[in-house]
Amino acid sequence: MPREARDTLFLLATIAAVLLPHLDHLPAWASGITALVLGWRGWLAWRGQALPGRWALVAVLLLTASLTWLTHRTLLGREAGITMLVMLMALKTLELRARRDAFVVFFLGFFLVLTNFFYSQSLLTAIWMLASVWALLSALVLAQMPVGQPSLRMAAAQAARTTAWGLPVMVLLFLLFPRIAPLWGAPTDAVGRTGLSNTMDFGAMAEIANDEAVAMRLRFEGDQAPPPPEARYFRGPVLSQFDGRSWRPAPQTWPGRSDRLTLSGAPLRYELTLEPLRISVLPLLEMSPGQAGEALELDGLSLRRAPELQWQAPRPITERLRLSTSAYRDYRHGPQQNELVLQNYLDLPPGLNPRTLQWAADLRRQPRYAGLEEAQLTPRLVEEVLAHIRSADFIYTLAPGRYGAESPHLIDEFWLDRRLGFCEHFASAFVVVLRAMGVPARVVTGFQGMDPQPQDGYWIVRNSNAHAWAEYWLPGRGWLRADPTAAVAPERVLQGQALRPPPGVLANALGQINPTLWLNLRRGWELLNNRWQQQVLNYSRQNQFDLLKQLGVSQPDWAALGQLCAGVIAALGLLGAAWSLWQRHRPQDAWSRQRGQVLRELHALGLVEAAPHQAPGTWAQMLRTRFGARAEPAAGLLLAQELARYGRGAEAQTAGWRERRRWLQAFRSACQQCRG
Repeated sequence: MPREARDTLFLLATIAAVLLPHLDHLPAWASGITALVLGWRGWLAWRGQALPGRWALVAVLLLTASLTWLTHRTLLGREAGITMLVMLMALKTLELRARRDAFVVFFLGFFLVLTNFFYSQSLLTAIWMLASVWALLSALVLAQMPVGQPSLRMAAAQAARTTAWGLPVMVLLFLLFPRIAPLWGAPTDAVGRTGLSNTMDFGAMAEIANDEAVAMRLRFEGDQAPPPPEARYFRGPVLSQFDGRSWRPAPQTWPGRSDRLTLSGAPLRYELTLEPLRISVLPLLEMSPGQAGEALELDGLSLRRAPELQWQAPRPITERLRLSTSAYRDYRHGPQQNELVLQNYLDLPPGLNPRTLQWAADLRRQPRYAGLEEAQLTPRLVEEVLAHIRSADFIYTLAPGRYGAESPHLIDEFWLDRRLGFCEHFASAFVVVLRAMGVPARVVTGFQGMDPQPQDGYWIVRNSNAHAWAEYWLPGRGWLRADPTAAVAPERVLQGQALRPPPGVLANALGQINPTLWLNLRRGWELLNNRWQQQVLNYSRQNQFDLLKQLGVSQPDWAALGQLCAGVIAALGLLGAAWSLWQRHRPQDAWSRQRGQVLRELHALGLVEAAPHQAPGTWAQMLRTRFGARAEPAAGLLLAQELARYGRGAEAQTAGWRERRRWLQAFRSACQQCRG
């Protein structure tokens, strides 16, 4: 294959690798046009055909700009800008007529590598982008070697050496360059990930349980142990309104619903790293301190304690967060006496689930409950409902089937007929039954449980730990937690054992070889990913100040950090200048000295037009043109030298000084033949 076609195909493959991570967030038409353009350019290179004319490119550019405007309603901003940048890079490959065009493509490629980190800064993305940069540098090295046919291996080795030289500089700047804003504030790693939602549809959480991705990591301070399994509840969205199928948060129009929080006992302090969950609630271990209405600033994100004591963000959390907080096991919240706002937690959709409501009414009217005060009656009713769940033939399963296919009475179908469900089925039915008996109740979603063993000192909570439970109101105590899932599947709560979906093909195949191989591989990757997040993504201004203290700075601040960073940049600049100066004045290598001797012989033959930048093949052509057949021996030696220097496998040429000396003597003898 001709070198031009090979280099073009390699560059197109590199561009495709750079663009591959963008497929998740590019419009479908942009991905399709990009694939067609790159495929077209590759076909032209393979067949050696001419590139399209300028007007064809202008037409495609106008089409892509119009489609970008129709999709994003703007040509500015992140999404529209990246779409246009991808299209421009693809179209630029149809103009690869000169090295200047290739350099433009390289520049756009390096820029697109950076744009991938707008969406994800995971370890896998970083490894893929490092490989993409290596490939782009290899293509750049090939463009800087216009003579002969250097191999891809030679270019890749040179690119690796260049990258290795740059790594220490990159590490120094990473450690010392001031963090003016949160380092990783832009990416949204959670695109396409299942997880908690600000609403809960009947049966939706079963899908979340199929996601084994990490939701958060916790590390408890000092020698504090994690809470017992039955207390590992992470409070997320609190849902109070039910329309028969979906649960939603209480509207802002409910007056006086703020829960007063009272904490007692010693706090449990911990550090939490939260993955981007794309919900507007920060799930924290119950019960975190802070009264309703209090504000919290976290990495530029303003959080406020909602009336039901969940931490509410003004937008979905799409970036990784890290914070240190605490939790109290002994707490009370909510009104102590019956208030008008509690009537809102008794609302049920009219005309739905009549059989369940009748079942609850019959239980409430039993003679043994007659004459009891509310403070005595409510705990007995709650225990009666939980006992019914334990004694009836309820089954806890990830695959209960679809509810409501033939009837809108979903709770009736679950509570009295099929009795198959996941945590949200039990929590929903439990709250409906309590409300039907006159007990204020609501659904709370979040996470429950953690992995049984920590990894690298961190306890892991997964998306599969997503959970739904209930809160009911008791006079004199306020809101109390009740988890009906613990009644039907105590191992889910007491041991933190979430249901597991069937393993995939790869996991099943590895399990046949070694039952623990897949689990160990996953844990190893998560351990590596955790260290990447903790030591790289979470490297903050405080870490920089701690580094200054280790370097002997007594009072680390912005000024000291800036001075040290400026000093390092200046030192690197001086080292670079000294290296360049030494390179300019260092003795020439053997081939450069030999080229000078060859030029002197050519000039002695009258070929004054021979120049140092020209290739040996060019000099051979000059000799043939001037001296004809007499120049064949000298021209043959020059062509052999070009092949040894620039041809395929040239990196393996290790000719010593004896070989070079014999070659020069032979060339001088051949030049004597030219003189006749």
